Amino acid sequence: MSVTRAITVLVHGLWVHGVVMGLQRCYLARMGFDAVCYSYPSVRLSLTENADRLAQFARKLAEPRIHWVGHSLGGLVILRMLEREPVLPPGRVVLLGVPYRDSFAGRVLAGNTLGARALGRSMREWLAAQKPAHYPGRDIGVIAGSMGVGLGRVVARGLPVPNDGVVAVTETELAAARDRIVLPVNHIGMLLSRSVARQSGAFLRDGKFDHRAGMS
Repeated sequence: MSVTRAITVLVHGLWVHGVVMGLQRCYLARMGFDAVCYSYPSVRLSLTENADRLAQFARKLAEPRIHWVGHSLGGLVILRMLEREPVLPPGRVVLLGVPYRDSFAGRVLAGNTLGARALGRSMREWLAAQKPAHYPGRDIGVIAGSMGVGLGRVVARGLPVPNDGVVAVTETELAAARDRIVLPVNHIGMLLSRSVARQSGAFLRDGKFDHRAGMS
């Protein structure tokens, strides 16, 4: 698959702005990928509303092939979009620390009024939703982190191990994924990691991760 005929859209997670994906975008650009960062209101709008907005953004790009890289909640927005808009341009998907199966930390937050408000409508919608098992025509790669340092360990002390400090490795499992890899990074550290970017690039290019590569 040629990287020059596709654009890659990076979608951020909860409570932040698209600018946090800037370093990953730069790493991917150095590997030859044309990449852009997308921002959305991660708390105020529902997951479906954000997915529909992302689909509108994709259509405006008017590109024949669009790859997707989503961190945490951003990956869930991408998956909901692909569920609702299966005829969008083809392209591969990389999920970074995305709690597809469940979110122990999210459910702890949702257990009280203040926490539920902070968690936002998008994440609460995913927790209550039935998870699609298949995304026809999409190559999906999953990157999970195993460095258990992060806010999730504070608000949810029973977070299953191994985890990335927010999301347990088991929570990232997706049967429809073509490949998956676990790296020694934490949830926020994924956004700074060259190794994560290299693995994302490998999957976008080849449809598989480079399991021989180290963390250098």
